[in-house]
Amino acid sequence: MTARSARTGEDPGDLDIEDALALVRGDHGRASGAPGAPDAVPAPAPQAAARPAERRDEAHHRATPWPRARSIAARAARGGARRSPVSVPLADALGLTLAAPLDALTDLPSFDTSAMDGWAVAGPGPWDVRDEGVLAGHAEQPPLTDGEAVRIATGARIPPDTTAVLRTEHGRGDDKGRLHAAREVQHGQDIRPRGQECRSGDQLLPLGSLVTPAVLGLAAAAGYDTVTVVPRPRADVLILGDELLTGGLPHDGLIRDALGPLLPPWLRALGAEVTAVRRIGDDAKALLRAINASDADVLVTTGGTAAGPVDHVHPTLERIGAELLVDSVKVRPGHPMLLARIKENQHLVGLPGNPLAAVSGLLTLAEPLLRTLAARPAPEPYAVPLQEAAHGHPYDTRLLPVVLHGDTAVALHYTGPAMLRGIAAADGLVVVPPGGARAGQELELLDLPWAPAGIGVCFT
Repeated sequence: MTARSARTGEDPGDLDIEDALALVRGDHGRASGAPGAPDAVPAPAPQAAARPAERRDEAHHRATPWPRARSIAARAARGGARRSPVSVPLADALGLTLAAPLDALTDLPSFDTSAMDGWAVAGPGPWDVRDEGVLAGHAEQPPLTDGEAVRIATGARIPPDTTAVLRTEHGRGDDKGRLHAAREVQHGQDIRPRGQECRSGDQLLPLGSLVTPAVLGLAAAAGYDTVTVVPRPRADVLILGDELLTGGLPHDGLIRDALGPLLPPWLRALGAEVTAVRRIGDDAKALLRAINASDADVLVTTGGTAAGPVDHVHPTLERIGAELLVDSVKVRPGHPMLLARIKENQHLVGLPGNPLAAVSGLLTLAEPLLRTLAARPAPEPYAVPLQEAAHGHPYDTRLLPVVLHGDTAVALHYTGPAMLRGIAAADGLVVVPPGGARAGQELELLDLPWAPAGIGVCFT
């Protein structure tokens, strides 16, 4: 079994593409948890934001198991406002999801064309050759008569009454200027008949298809200048912490901000449009103003999610009456992450301040939430066997950066919560269950969208 072929089974709580697109269409069936919805997961009960002492005392009891946290994040947007599809030029559609089927606006090809360079011929040979040839993009030529041929280029329109195209390498002339075939000519050979690929009105791709470079080419060939797509979810990033520098070397207790450069492109790779990156510092009032001023679909904060003296995220969420959907997760690194519903159509993902812990939060909460908002299909789960045993937390899931060597995953070093050296070299992260994993055990792989060996592809 190869590293890329082992199915682990679908997470029963994840939205599928039909659920996600129901958010765009405004359906109230599967996406709203209607009776009969497959694999329905009840919406989490809203929680009032806890006081600092309660958060410290009840942190472990309150923490959400990692698979459940991802399911909650995937389904969090279903209670939000319906998102209207938009029409965008082809040049702006890469990486988006079709919000309407792609139906052919014309036959493809729209006329009989030559599949090869050579001669269009009529009837059996030898053939008399017309003086002027036929090139692609030229108007329709006069019909051929039996025994007549005309030089033709690939993609050029076939003259009426053509019976076949004789390839250049299969034809030869005689001393009388007539064309002979070096092999038998079959009727219709090397002609692409009108409508061979599709007829006008045929569905080329269904609603929910990801717009790839090939899809852009197909849409253009089928006559489209614009396509109807699900708009990108908008994300604002709020960088918290007085100790962060934006340039130079660390000094006097100050450290470089790693998440400011890391988060925007990562969020774009997850399908978001990053509309603002703001540095708030450890300022509760500034955080409150930034949240109240944002009209983004998702706010992403860094740090401040624990219960320390300058951890202002929980008190601010309590002050504005936000619903805590996930308040810490049983995962290492990154357990003090959170997901809150600020408004009906706005969510906040609170990431831990340590860089690798923040990456864990991205993969656990931000990725499923943004995937649902963008109506992207859930990635197919895959498993890889471990080359060596991996230590695990006694009670929590562990996300471990790995590289892929052949069919096996090799754990990397430098994987502490504050370290990025391991993830910077990784092909993905494996999901280590509580208690650890033995050598050879197959574990789910969370792929990175830009990894050269990755399952997914980043189009943004």
